[in-house]
Amino acid sequence: MYRWEITRAALAQRVIATVRSDSYDRAAETAGTLLSAGFTSLEISLATPFGLEAVATLVREAGDEAVIGAGAVLDAASARLAVEAGARFLASPVLDAEVVRTGHRYGIPVLPGVATPAEIVRALELGADALKFFPAAGHRPAVLRDIRAELPQAALVPCGDLDVEAVPEWIAAGAVACSPGPALAEGDRDAVAKRAEDLLARLAEEFGEDEEEGEG
Repeated sequence: MYRWEITRAALAQRVIATVRSDSYDRAAETAGTLLSAGFTSLEISLATPFGLEAVATLVREAGDEAVIGAGAVLDAASARLAVEAGARFLASPVLDAEVVRTGHRYGIPVLPGVATPAEIVRALELGADALKFFPAAGHRPAVLRDIRAELPQAALVPCGDLDVEAVPEWIAAGAVACSPGPALAEGDRDAVAKRAEDLLARLAEEFGEDEEEGEG
């Protein structure tokens, strides 16, 4: 797949499910629950112990059924290791030019973190494929309308400890997708599965389903 195709597939459901845990086993279990619930885009934070191994395992197990990426990619070395582990996209809470360049060198989309209009413009100049608006939890969705009024070309993905119930409101405000983090993935298997299924159903009802998976 080309980089733009991977980006489109990663954003197709309007949610990137993020997994950050205190152990490899718990991360793998949570990721499996989210994938079983129907998510097709999943990000494993490298802040998770053995996060790279978790990425490699999920890429192998999910195959073409899901787009598995690496999050919390802070530098070029981590970016290269994530690519070698099989990550289909790279995400970061910060804007680092070398992470963007490393991902693009290998045809991998990069979603750097931005918090201000200046960072948004800088990320666009670097060719970022979409932008993680972080931390979004301290803002109301209306802030996205203000940003996009001046920068309508910015493909913003609010992320952090977002209220899952507010995800549709962020999408309606102009986000191309959301990455709710712990609010989506915490709890036992049944709670996570129910929360995930309810969110996907609500998004499909309110915004429609993307008919094209972006595979090629």
